Amino acid sequence: MKYDVIVIGGGPSGLMAAIGAAEQKAKVLLIDKGDKLGRKLAISGGGRCNVTNRLPIDEIIKHIPGNGRFLYSAFSLFSNEDIIKFFENLGIELKEEDHGRMFPVTDKAQSVVDALLSRLRDLKVDVKINSPIQDVHYSNESIQSVELRSGEIYETSSVVIAVGGKSVPHTGSTGDGYAWAKKAGHTITELFPTEVPITSAEPFIKEKSLQGLSLRSIALSVLNPKGKALITHKMDMIFTHFGISGPAVLRCSQFVVKAMKKWDIKEVMMSIDALPEKKEEPLYQEILNEIKNEPKKSIKNLLKGFLPERYLLFLLEQSGIDPLSPGANISNEKIRAFVKNCKGFQFTVNGTLPLEKAFVTGGGVSVKEIDPKTMASKLMEGLFFCGEILDIHGYTGGYNITSALVTGRIAGMNAALTAKSQN
Repeated sequence: MKYDVIVIGGGPSGLMAAIGAAEQKAKVLLIDKGDKLGRKLAISGGGRCNVTNRLPIDEIIKHIPGNGRFLYSAFSLFSNEDIIKFFENLGIELKEEDHGRMFPVTDKAQSVVDALLSRLRDLKVDVKINSPIQDVHYSNESIQSVELRSGEIYETSSVVIAVGGKSVPHTGSTGDGYAWAKKAGHTITELFPTEVPITSAEPFIKEKSLQGLSLRSIALSVLNPKGKALITHKMDMIFTHFGISGPAVLRCSQFVVKAMKKWDIKEVMMSIDALPEKKEEPLYQEILNEIKNEPKKSIKNLLKGFLPERYLLFLLEQSGIDPLSPGANISNEKIRAFVKNCKGFQFTVNGTLPLEKAFVTGGGVSVKEIDPKTMASKLMEGLFFCGEILDIHGYTGGYNITSALVTGRIAGMNAALTAKSQN
């Protein structure tokens, strides 16, 4: 049986590609190896599905540090505002939350998945689930057919590969697509985990001194070997039994991986500014004033409310201060050391959890070999890529899903146009 377009992968980009192709009146087959479509969508945004982000395009690109600029052409054709309109036309009302994040009013990811599946049915897209792919066949530098492990072969003019990366493997993203891309002559840039918790062998981590402690609105930095910040993110974080996690940590993680590789080092220094709104000298003077006003009060009670109690006691200890000492008994030098720790407590980290535990895969099919206006392979006629298999990665907060939906839409539409031009 011959199809105009075969889309491989039923995640966000694959669903969007199949819809985009079918809306161009192409005969479309969507194949997924799993038992249900949209599994990654259903768990995204903590099960609420952060479908896109409403920030201006330039801001969105900034939040996609892995080759975000490649998406400028795609955004000019189908933008985040178009994603919002697309879902509203499917009957999914969206609401805006902090940092521009867009969620369905229902707060249920499943309602988004159901709307997409309903649209596929309306467009008469053929769907095959539980159908792992054996191979993608090429002939004379163009697409020929897709072969299933069951032995079935489907001829086609265009194939869209939308199988994701290697992160969150229980949703089916196990890196299958890289082999088919390589076979077509594509370069796969080195894969690495991004948006992933960070590990540390520091004694305070091993001893679990701070395990479970959350710090709110801190500024977390990754430092280069000279102690200068490579990146700083101001968000929340949490200490864990293996290291650190939370939004600020996830955003810093790719810079830890890149620093270890760039300087060939086993450990990277990070720094926590627990009071980013306050400058060092005024903070020092403020503490001296507190001591002056109540010299007999213990330093622990004087500083109550400055920081979460566990972190306050930890930093006092790190600065060589007995928490029960009256403020008047503590040298200015030790107070200065404490203030320095408040503004930049430094500790070493030694990597991240593995790629399987990451939210996003860094690396993938080189974007230099993809046409940014159509998502077509520059090396193989009728081959298209979209979503996380591409070497594009962003922060969490609706940026990766925006990239997946936009590249999926454009890949699907152009795969259909290519197929129709051959018929």
